[in-house]
Amino acid sequence: MNKFKLPDTLVISSFILLLVIVLTWIIPAGEYSREIVENRSIVVPGSYQVVTPAPQNILNFFIAPVKGFISATEVIAFIFFVGGAFGIVNATGAIDAGLEKLVNLTVRNPAYKWVIIPLLILAFSFCGGSFGMSEEILVFVLITIPLAQALGYDTITGVAIPFVGAGVGFAGAFLNPFTVGVAQGIAQVPLFSGIRYRLLVWAVFSLMAIAYILWYIYRQDVSRENSLLYSVETATPLEKQVREYPLTVNRIIVLILFFLTILILGWGVTTQGWYITEIAGLFFALGIFSSLIGGLSLSQTTNAFVDGAKEMMMACLIVGFCKGILIVATEGKIIDTILFQITQTVESLPTVISVQAMFWFQAILNFFVPSGSGQAALTMPIMAPLSDLLGISRQTAVLAFQMGDGLNNLIIPTSGVTMGVLSIAKIPYEIWLRWIMPLMVYLFLGAMFFLFVAVKIGWS
Repeated sequence: MNKFKLPDTLVISSFILLLVIVLTWIIPAGEYSREIVENRSIVVPGSYQVVTPAPQNILNFFIAPVKGFISATEVIAFIFFVGGAFGIVNATGAIDAGLEKLVNLTVRNPAYKWVIIPLLILAFSFCGGSFGMSEEILVFVLITIPLAQALGYDTITGVAIPFVGAGVGFAGAFLNPFTVGVAQGIAQVPLFSGIRYRLLVWAVFSLMAIAYILWYIYRQDVSRENSLLYSVETATPLEKQVREYPLTVNRIIVLILFFLTILILGWGVTTQGWYITEIAGLFFALGIFSSLIGGLSLSQTTNAFVDGAKEMMMACLIVGFCKGILIVATEGKIIDTILFQITQTVESLPTVISVQAMFWFQAILNFFVPSGSGQAALTMPIMAPLSDLLGISRQTAVLAFQMGDGLNNLIIPTSGVTMGVLSIAKIPYEIWLRWIMPLMVYLFLGAMFFLFVAVKIGWS
């Protein structure tokens, strides 16, 4: 009997789009009133009302992806430019040379990888927890995948280092302005208050991610057959990959330029309010300067940029499809109805259970609204006063939001970043789920435990 296999990620996105269209015929249409506060559209509590149904038809199945592509042009341009820039950097040979030196180092000192990999995961987790690293992950998987493969591990390992690292950091964020900052502002909680407890959550989530990834690496060391990609991906043993790859002065300068770019990225996002457009421009500049330093001709630079952008085509299509799904749900006016019905249910539950229900509600809603700041603007105006009625601190309500929103980003098929990363890495969605689900169980149990403790100690 043939083993069941999930279809391609683009096909999965199409099925989800069709499902959401069907839901617009089943779920009653409803809307909350909204007001603009600091350039954000904020829900007005108690303003929900049933409106004229707006069921979507089969024509929307074909139109929605196009609308999604148009709506997500900024993100798509970012992906193309970053892909092109890395195509240029790769063409200089700097990354290959740097990775080769790192591999040679770990061959001579095998214990080093048990330090290097946890430090990388921790660094990405810090970025997720401090400035909300998300779309930027699409940049770093282009580095960590070849790093993992050079060390003799599979593509899942290469994706997990930045994606899971930043993901758990995002969920346990202590300073993230796009989730914690926005949610606390809406809930009228002092900005970035409660940081000590959040640092504890972040540290535990980070350690869980590090332990899980290292366990998977250890299993691959025992036998390559323990890789979930063993049947579809081959990797040369570490010892056989060592080869001479000259790390010239020009290539060293390109690598230094790359690390300076990362530092500038952190500075720009945290202090200058940079977002996708500025970040894309930054990496485009990295590509241009790398070509000059690396001695590439104009023709070589152009070809490398185009080749790098080509590799991102599937990721861009998936981002457009995912955005189209959200457009259908919004135009079908079912998101506010889901929000209203779940809040009605939560109101009737005991405090200890209701805080867990708030967490799971945020996790479920994240399927339809995979934007941290967007979900905060949608839910916190209702969750904040609801937490007052339930005897739960608003600080705890914010924590329930950030963990429910953040953890699910690692698996939801409506997230353009999640599906984009898997597309770049060519990891089938069902294999990713098989790999990450045990970790997700531990993380969700950890989140529920932290919420239970927050209620019991009256954290505020």
